[in-house]
Amino acid sequence: MTDVTLAVLAAAACLALPEAIPPDGVPLRQPDQWWLLLVLLSTLPLAVHRRVPLAGLLVMAVASGTLQYLDYIPQLAGPDGTSIGPTYLSVAIAVYLTAVRGAPRVTAFVAAVFIPLSALTEAFLAPRGHRLAALLTDAVLLLAAWALGRLSRARTAVRDEAMQRAAALEREQAANARAAVMQERARIARELHDIVAHNVSLMVVQTIAADRIQDRSPDKAHELHATVEQTGRDTVTELRRLLDVLRTDEEGEGTPSKEPPQPTIDALPSLVDAVRATGLDVDYAVSGSVVALPAGYQLTVYRIVQEALTNTVKHAGTARTRVRLLWEEEPDRLHVRVCDDGPGGATGTPVPGYGSGHGLLGMRERVAATGGTLHTGPRPGGGFCVHAVLNLPETDGSANNGGTGHHAVHQRPAG
Repeated sequence: MTDVTLAVLAAAACLALPEAIPPDGVPLRQPDQWWLLLVLLSTLPLAVHRRVPLAGLLVMAVASGTLQYLDYIPQLAGPDGTSIGPTYLSVAIAVYLTAVRGAPRVTAFVAAVFIPLSALTEAFLAPRGHRLAALLTDAVLLLAAWALGRLSRARTAVRDEAMQRAAALEREQAANARAAVMQERARIARELHDIVAHNVSLMVVQTIAADRIQDRSPDKAHELHATVEQTGRDTVTELRRLLDVLRTDEEGEGTPSKEPPQPTIDALPSLVDAVRATGLDVDYAVSGSVVALPAGYQLTVYRIVQEALTNTVKHAGTARTRVRLLWEEEPDRLHVRVCDDGPGGATGTPVPGYGSGHGLLGMRERVAATGGTLHTGPRPGGGFCVHAVLNLPETDGSANNGGTGHHAVHQRPAG
C-alpha cells in the first residue's frame, strides 16, 4: 500500500510539472501522448517495486532520461541553474527503496554500475558548460539516496537481531524454568519414594509382627498397632507437605525453592527407634567431631540411612544392623555406613523384594551432589553394606553437640 501511494503521488507531481514551469523559462516540448506515457513509466513502477526492485528502477531511469532527451522536462543542470524536479526525485526514491529491499548483489550493482552510468548519462544530456555540474548533481543525489537506504537497512537489521536475541533469551529462560520445574519434580519424586518405601515397609512389618503375637501378648500387639497408626499418620503428613509444594508450583503461586521442613541428622535416633519397633536389631553410633551441616547435606545423610534401613527391613528380616556415622577431619568428610548380617533366624519375616532400584539410584544422586562417593554391595561374610562418603563443605560453625574432640554415642536396642 505504501508503494502504491508513493507511485500515485510521484505521478501526480510529474503530471503537474508543466503547469509549475514559468512561461519565460527554458522552452520545453508541449505535453502529448508520449509525454503522458513516459511520465507514467517514470513513476508508476514504484507500485510494484517491492516485487521487482531492479527492473522497476531501470524502467524509471530510462523513462526519465527519455523525457529529458526529448525536452519534456528541464535539464538537471543548465543555464537556469540546477533543477531537481519530481521525475529525478522519483528515480532517487527508487534507488533508496532498492538499497533497503534489494539483495546484496543488487545493491552493489546499483552503487557500482547504475549510479555512475546515470551520472554519465546526465552529463551527456546536459548543455555544454554544465555537464560537470549535471554529473555531480546526479551522482550526489543518487548516492545520498543509496546511502540512506543502506543505513535504514542496517538499522532494521540491528533491530531484528536485537528482537531475535530477546526472543532467544526468552526461550532460554522458559527452558531454564521448565528444567527447574522438572528438577524440582524429580526431587519430590525421590522424597516420595523415600517416604513411601520406608514408612510403608515399616507398617507392613509391624502389622505382621502384631498379628503373630496377638494371642500371646495382646498388650505388645496393641502397642505395635498404635505404632502402625502413628507411622501412617506421619506418612500422610509428609506426603501432604510434598504434594502441597507440587501443587503450589503448578499454580504458579510459589517458588521452586519453597520446601517443606526436611528431616535432619538429629532425627536419626527417632528413625532408628522406629525401625527397632519392627524387631530389627539396630546398633547406632556416631564418632568424630560433629560439625554443623547445611540442610541439604543433613537431608542426604538422613535419606541414606532411611533407604538402607528400609532395604534391610524388606530383604533381611531381623538381621543385626549397624549404623555408623564417622566424622573425618582431614580431609573433611563424613562416612555413613549401614551394614547388616543378612537374613535373621526363624522368627524373621522379611518382606519380599519388589524394588526397582530407584532407592539406590536416589542415594547415588544425593551423594554425587555433595561430590562424594557411594559403595553398595554384599559383605564377604554375608549381609549387605551401604557406605557413603560425603565431602563436607567449608563451615565456620563449631561442633553442634558441644564437643571438640572425637567421641562416640552408642544406642543399643532396649530389652
